[in-house]
Amino acid sequence: MYILDTDHLSLLGRASSMEAQRLRFRLAGLKSEERVTTIITFEEQMRGWMSHLAQARSLARQVEAYRRLKEFLDRYLKITVLEFDEAAAAEFERLKQSRLRIGAMDLKIASIALARGATVLTRNLKDFNRVPDLRVEDWTE
Repeated sequence: MYILDTDHLSLLGRASSMEAQRLRFRLAGLKSEERVTTIITFEEQMRGWMSHLAQARSLARQVEAYRRLKEFLDRYLKITVLEFDEAAAAEFERLKQSRLRIGAMDLKIASIALARGATVLTRNLKDFNRVPDLRVEDWTE
């Protein structure tokens, strides 16, 4: 199972990016049930969308923002979203005690991956590689 981190999932929304094209090519080789994301990624992206919508002052900008938000929702409807459940919470607590220098949201994503035995797909190798036993890959290279 491969978990798309916020950064990899965001890339898929950028149609012309070379990184996105490489990512799409690699993902095409997986079964749909092997490509997942997390509720943490959904939260991070929704926070960004809420900010973007609040800044759209004109009706024309609001129409465009809502159109793009709908595209975002459509992408989420096609991918399994893993929960931050009790097993992930236990991993999160264990990792927090290690005092890793990594943000709480990334640590939660790593915890979900560890609890599920999954690999995290991200360009943020610097932070995720700090998590012991976590499998991390960047499919944009």
